[in-house]
Amino acid sequence: MGLTRSEIFNEEQNRLASRFKVLGHPARIAILQHIIDQKTCICNDLVEELGLAQATISQHLKELKQIGIIQGTIEGKSVCYCVEETIWKEIQTEFNAFFDQKVKVSSCCP
Repeated sequence: MGLTRSEIFNEEQNRLASRFKVLGHPARIAILQHIIDQKTCICNDLVEELGLAQATISQHLKELKQIGIIQGTIEGKSVCYCVEETIWKEIQTEFNAFFDQKVKVSSCCP
């Protein structure tokens, strides 16, 4: 099994790749959409909402928290999650900059 050679890429490339990787899973997109649709922090059970196992939900929440796009606070026995707006806008800006790059189509590609 090969090693990831992230050190040969710059910080921006590694950060963007990491964010794409985390956001590249449909369950994580569904979690984010659910939180956004609630227009508030969610404390209710995502297991019932999304139909995934608690362990699966927990792992996806962990991944989302690692890139900072969500944050959680403990209230009693439950953890409430919300989108971290500063990071949301930062990621939006990075993705827009990536996709706004001018692409010149070469004659070698049909």
